[in-house]
Amino acid sequence: MLCSYNLQSTFIEYSFYDAKITPYIIGAILALLVAVVIFGGGKRIVHITEIVVPVMGILYVVASLIVLFAHASIIPSVVKLVIHDAFNFKAVFSGMAGSCMIYGIKRGLYSNEAGVGSAPNASASADVTHPVKQGLVQMLSVYIDTLLLCSATAIMCLSSGILPSVKLSGAPYVQNALATVFGKFGPIFITAAMILFAFTTLIGNLYYIDNAVAYLNKKKVPGKKTMQFIHLICVLVIFAGAIIPMDAAWALADISMGLMTLINLPACFLLSSTVIKALKDYEQQRQYVEHPVFKAKSINLEGLDCWD
Repeated sequence: MLCSYNLQSTFIEYSFYDAKITPYIIGAILALLVAVVIFGGGKRIVHITEIVVPVMGILYVVASLIVLFAHASIIPSVVKLVIHDAFNFKAVFSGMAGSCMIYGIKRGLYSNEAGVGSAPNASASADVTHPVKQGLVQMLSVYIDTLLLCSATAIMCLSSGILPSVKLSGAPYVQNALATVFGKFGPIFITAAMILFAFTTLIGNLYYIDNAVAYLNKKKVPGKKTMQFIHLICVLVIFAGAIIPMDAAWALADISMGLMTLINLPACFLLSSTVIKALKDYEQQRQYVEHPVFKAKSINLEGLDCWD
């Protein structure tokens, strides 16, 4: 839902946007595109996005850097302000007592999904010789996403001179920040990026759903009609996400991700000893071979479907 909402919110900056009609149109188009892919077709669409999305990601970083360089004289004062407020004890205790810290935790979860338990669905499909390899990649991705990309976005917006407001909540704030350097092309670029990112994110989440449904069905994919019904519900949820209010979209995301985290973190804690054993096995092998090979029995794991 939130993915669908964020996409349609990028159209607010255009003159043709009508709050009563446009969200329905965008939601319907996005839902239709996803439906084409999951109901037995659209392979060409997926193939194109696989090529274009990484390019768009690089272009976004480049665009952010251009904006930063264009406002380079303001960056030191922005960084100083951020550090000052971060270590301002009055602000710290106010944030702890109020909602600032809660917002930070919620947006951090949405940013990189660390601890939520959704990303392992994708990680588990990686073809590696040792699970620790993929684990290290996943750890690195959190830093790239949050410390680099999110920080670049934040500093870009703060240094643009555009003051945040309720009207500019979400994507429109980033669009206006880019517009200070790229003019009318700035909002268009963000919209194009969001279309690609949203579409691929939704397809990825549907892959998670298929895996989860198969697991709940004793590790077997349910019948065709059952899966079609589930996919139809997903398509309707995508459409609904485009037309609900922003507060509702974020609230639903916060609640659902919070519940996932509360379930996942205890599981991570219970698995920590196994993770440490696997890491030690990887480090020992890494001293002698370039690509360590994992065998479950080497750390006394039994009854697995793989790594035997």
